[in-house]
Amino acid sequence: MTDEAPKGTESETSESLKAFGEVLKILRKRAGLTQEQFAPRVGYSLPMVASIEQGRRIPSKKFVEKAEEVLDAFGVIRAAAKHLTRRAGLAKWFEEWAELELLAVTLYTFETRMVPGLFQTPAYARTLFEEQLPAMSDDKIESNLITRMERASILTDRPETIYSFIIEEHALRRRVAAADIMREQMDHILDLGKRRNIDIQIMPQSRGHHAGIGGPLCLLETEENTWYAYCEGQETGQLFSDPKVVSILQQRYARMRAQALSVEASVGLLREIRGAL
Repeated sequence: MTDEAPKGTESETSESLKAFGEVLKILRKRAGLTQEQFAPRVGYSLPMVASIEQGRRIPSKKFVEKAEEVLDAFGVIRAAAKHLTRRAGLAKWFEEWAELELLAVTLYTFETRMVPGLFQTPAYARTLFEEQLPAMSDDKIESNLITRMERASILTDRPETIYSFIIEEHALRRRVAAADIMREQMDHILDLGKRRNIDIQIMPQSRGHHAGIGGPLCLLETEENTWYAYCEGQETGQLFSDPKVVSILQQRYARMRAQALSVEASVGLLREIRGAL
């Protein structure tokens, strides 16, 4: 999944995020709460709360409402949230999905092009940014890299969320970076696959037609058990909330889980790919 801002999408300042974080911190302290006490009351992890207070994460609408309620903020938090602007490094058309990711209790990803963004190591992601056209400035590359790594932290910040990834074998074999970077990337995927809440499956090249032949897709379920889907192309992304459309994509993903290699067989193939580098 791509989450960098494409050419022509204005990258906005993060000063408003820092200001929001300061307001939140002051109100939290006024209420006599530590971050450790505040986090479970709003239903978010401690690292997530810390990131928001530091101006590194844009708060979701749900977070804003819960914080307003818990801190009895007289509308101050809601008012501050109205002036938030997105950080550089997130495409405008990706923002809504990125916000939903923070609320997911279930998140499914099928990727056909490259290692999924949530899995990418800094070195692998940097190579993608450096080779992107039109060319990016060094500052833009650094900004996008920071944003991508922060987004990937949901895999560890939300250990109760269930993650499923299906990746086309050719996407893993594609050497988009030097051999040492690719080996590090494969090791990182293998390490993530050891987590109880993350399943990784590979769609083998030997599989001919399969249910995901139409392209990459993502699905997620919120705490309210509402499902959303997201599909992405070059410089575009589309969020789906229509239950009929989401249901079709759920059916395809379910079929792909049966068509892909098992989790155990996928680990074996990942090790084989790593060994061939």
